[in-house]
Amino acid sequence: MSAPLLAGKVVVISGVGPGLGRGLAIQCAKAGADVVLAARSESRLAGVAKEVEDLGRRAVTVPTDITDPAACERLADTVRDTFGRADGLVNNAFAPPPLTDLTTVDLDAVRAGFETNVLAALRLTRLFVPVLEEARGSVVMINSAVLRHSRRTFGAYKMAKAALLAMTQTLSTELGPRGVRVNTIAPGYIWADNLKWYFEHLAKKRGVPAQQVYDESAATTDLRRLPEPDEVADAVVFMLSPLARAVTGQCLDVNSGEWHH
Repeated sequence: MSAPLLAGKVVVISGVGPGLGRGLAIQCAKAGADVVLAARSESRLAGVAKEVEDLGRRAVTVPTDITDPAACERLADTVRDTFGRADGLVNNAFAPPPLTDLTTVDLDAVRAGFETNVLAALRLTRLFVPVLEEARGSVVMINSAVLRHSRRTFGAYKMAKAALLAMTQTLSTELGPRGVRVNTIAPGYIWADNLKWYFEHLAKKRGVPAQQVYDESAATTDLRRLPEPDEVADAVVFMLSPLARAVTGQCLDVNSGEWHH
């Protein structure tokens, strides 16, 4: 029997919550990794850590606001002190930018979105470069299908995610000679609690069943369904694993075929 894809590896995940963050932690653990979980909510971290430990893997929780440089340094120090290594970093933390037209959007709100969604990911990545270089490790940025369209009110969101993609590509060029790969994953809708609540909200406003809202959204995809967190997380596991050892600077869309790229 072959070893799990991430056997013996240590993966750091930011922005761990009940949706994709939890899925990332669980799928990395199932693939054999020990995980370091970072988020602002300590109670959320504890629940996900328990699930990881029930799978037989080690989970270390570090409450972290990634917009706080000192907190990020504590996270990096904890990883070094606890494991002495890091093989993967998943920048999953996200703050929704204002959803309004660029012609009227508050520029301070746009800046705040860039701070969390772009600059904080860069800060965290820079802190982990030394240990990732030692392990010949990998970074995965969580991006978005917003890259693929230009719908009104999504301008600030697309600006932030486009910057994250550009940053990924440049870091790949800078860090590739040091043995570190840098990629990004771009999901569309993810069928998790937040989206389920949103579809219920839309259904009530329209006076239709929530399943109808789901079916209408799923009909825009080739597979006629919306990806679930573990399916998106599995794409991240691939990018972190030796199977992707020659893949860097890339953006992998995970959207059931809603957008082709």
